[in-house]
Amino acid sequence: MLRAHRPMTFVLAMLAAVAHAQVDPEHSYRGRSAVRLVSGLVELVVLTGGGSIASITVAGDPQPLNPLWDSLRGDRERGRAERSSGALGHFVCVDGFGPVSPEEQAAGMLGHGEAHRLEWSTEFAGLEGGTAVLRQQVTLPRVREVLRREIRLPQDESMVYVKARLESLLDFDRPVNWAEHATIGSPFLERGVTVVDISPARAITRPREGSSRNGLAHRLVSGAEFEWPMAPLRSGGTVDLRAAPLDSHSLDHTGHRLDPESEWAFVTALHPEKRLLLGYVFRPREFPWLQTWEHYPREGLMARGLEFGTQAFDLPRREVVTQGRLFGTLLYRWLPARSAIEAGYAMFLTRTPEGFLGVDSVEWRSGILRLSDGHSGQSIELRARGEI
Repeated sequence: MLRAHRPMTFVLAMLAAVAHAQVDPEHSYRGRSAVRLVSGLVELVVLTGGGSIASITVAGDPQPLNPLWDSLRGDRERGRAERSSGALGHFVCVDGFGPVSPEEQAAGMLGHGEAHRLEWSTEFAGLEGGTAVLRQQVTLPRVREVLRREIRLPQDESMVYVKARLESLLDFDRPVNWAEHATIGSPFLERGVTVVDISPARAITRPREGSSRNGLAHRLVSGAEFEWPMAPLRSGGTVDLRAAPLDSHSLDHTGHRLDPESEWAFVTALHPEKRLLLGYVFRPREFPWLQTWEHYPREGLMARGLEFGTQAFDLPRREVVTQGRLFGTLLYRWLPARSAIEAGYAMFLTRTPEGFLGVDSVEWRSGILRLSDGHSGQSIELRARGEI
């Protein structure tokens, strides 16, 4: 095991020694205004319109592969114009996660909250002590909230540290819906190859009426609790959800209540052939739920959501608050009057040793993030001296 992870740690340190953090506050990405941040090991692109993390790649890679979902490609494949604003890759659903009620729609509200549809202002984009830093904020006029976010990429790490603060401008307490809509897509998401791993959780399939949506079949049983990764199929038997199926034309969701007693929860996506691992680490007390969204059309762009947030499924606010709890855990967070709540997460992208097959556990202590693979007996150690 030591022979597997020590060389990888050494290579990361050497790369960091010859690379320098950079920030380009006037970057253009796919024709959109963006900020580009580079550490010694990773490169991040953040849009000013909608605040999406549109791309994360290995810095200096001659053939960089962005694991995140390319919704503009999806627009083209569906024969419609590329959206001029809104979601790409990993975007923020605040305040709202899912569709809206008929009354909200009539009033002008749209799905997944306002934050990903508005222009974010850049408060600071530059270097602080060798760390690439971006501070942004956006005011949400309909729900009367302000979201502020700081992103930090230390020069010698594969880590991205994100802290966010949501402030209420109202004079009364209210329940809020907040999700980090992290999503991977093809070609990184490859059938039968790319695998997703989740920290210990209590899992359930999404309750549904009907067997399909928009021509895509629901292959999973409706509203069934299961033990990850083996989920029950409508056709009988079970299926391992870690990898996308070799042949399907399906759309499914699963909800995961993360262990409330754990300090950290994680979700990772690994392409073992390309030896590329994307992951997120966050606190269950801030984001107690994770939803997987599996969009597997027979042809074209596939997508898989790794969406950690305040609720199990992306549903209208009224439905979520009416249900209240699932598995004894709240499905929303309270935002007190004229006050703020905070949440954070760490994102990472790293190469993996030969034969590394997935992540079974994560340990973050003393400035080291240790990722262990119980399948191969190997582990990876990443410098992780930041805070969230």
